[in-house]
Amino acid sequence: MNVSTLKLTLAAAAVLAATQAVAGPVGYGAATTGGGNKAAVNVSSLADMAAKIKAYSGSGGLVLNYTGKFDFASIKDVCAQWKKPAQTLEIKGKNDITIRGAADSSANFGIRIVGDSSNVIVQNMTIGLLQGGEDADSISIEGTSSGKPSKVWIDHNTIFASIKSCPGAGDASFDGGIDMKKGANHITVSYNYVYNYQKVALNGYSEKDTLNAGSLTTYHNNRFENVKSRLPLLRYGKAHIFNNYFGNVDTSGINVRMGAMALVESNYFENVRNPVTSRDSAKLGYWDLRSNFVGSGITWGAPEDGIYANATDWKTTKAYGPTGYNYTASAAAGVKAKAIATAGARTNLAQ
Repeated sequence: MNVSTLKLTLAAAAVLAATQAVAGPVGYGAATTGGGNKAAVNVSSLADMAAKIKAYSGSGGLVLNYTGKFDFASIKDVCAQWKKPAQTLEIKGKNDITIRGAADSSANFGIRIVGDSSNVIVQNMTIGLLQGGEDADSISIEGTSSGKPSKVWIDHNTIFASIKSCPGAGDASFDGGIDMKKGANHITVSYNYVYNYQKVALNGYSEKDTLNAGSLTTYHNNRFENVKSRLPLLRYGKAHIFNNYFGNVDTSGINVRMGAMALVESNYFENVRNPVTSRDSAKLGYWDLRSNFVGSGITWGAPEDGIYANATDWKTTKAYGPTGYNYTASAAAGVKAKAIATAGARTNLAQ
C-alpha cells in the first residue's frame, strides 16, 4: 500500500468513526433502551404518530420513524405563532418507545413525555418555531400525580425558535427547548443543537418543586448557540454537564439554584454572559468546575435584585463527588469543533 492510498484509507476510517450510529446513552440515562430492536413503523404526521402511540399496548417496544416534513419558510410572521393553539405529541403512561426522525424530516410540533412513562428515546428530530407560546415546549419531560418519567434519552435533535420579543408575549413567544420537571429522573441529553432560543433548558418546575431534589441529569456534547438563558436552569437535584459548547449567550448560562449541584466539566464557553451563576432564587446552588475552556467575550453582571453568586474566579464551591457511571470527557479546547460537526439532527448520529 502506497502513502497516498494509506492516507485515503485512514481518512475514510476517520469519517466512518465520526459517523457511526450511537450505541447507547452515557450518563444518568444510560439504562434507556427505548423500543429496542423492534421493527420501525413509519409515521408521516403528528396525528399518525399519536394514533400509533394510542394503539400501542404501553410496553414491549415501539419504534416510530418520523418521515414528515414541515416548511419553516411558510411561517411569514414568527410573532403570530404564540397566538395559535399548541401542537404536541403526548406520551403518557407508555414505556419502551423510540421516536426517531428520518434524515430529511422536520416538525412543527412538540413532544411531551409525562406521568409514569419510562424508557423513552427521542432522536434525530428537527423541531422548530412551535405554535402555542407558553403552552409549547419543544421537548418536555414532566411528572404528574400518576407517576414520574424516568430513563429518558434526548439525543441528536435540532431545536430552534426565535429570540425576537413579540408584542404581548415577550420572552414567552416560544417556551422551553428541553424542559424537565416534577420528579423527572435519570435523563441524558446529548448531541443536541439548540439555537435561537430564549429559554433553553429548565430543570425543576419551581422553587417549591422539591420532587426535583432526587433528579439526576447528564448534559453532554450539546451545542447551545445564539440563546439567552437556562443552560440549564437547575433547581434542586444534580446535573453533570460536560463537553458542551456555549456560544453567544445573552443573559446567563448554567444557573444553579435552590441548593442544586452541578458538575461543570470540560465545556467550551465563548461570548457568554454569566456562564456559571446562581441567581433569581431564594437559595444559591453549588458547582464543581473542572477543566473548562474559557474563551473570549466572557462577561459578568448582577441581577436586578436578590442574592446571587457568579463563578468569576472559576473555582469550585462544593465537591460533586462520583457520578456513579463511566464516561470519558474530551479535552475542552476541542469541544467547539466537535459540537459543530456532531451535534444536532442529520449528522448521521455522529460522535
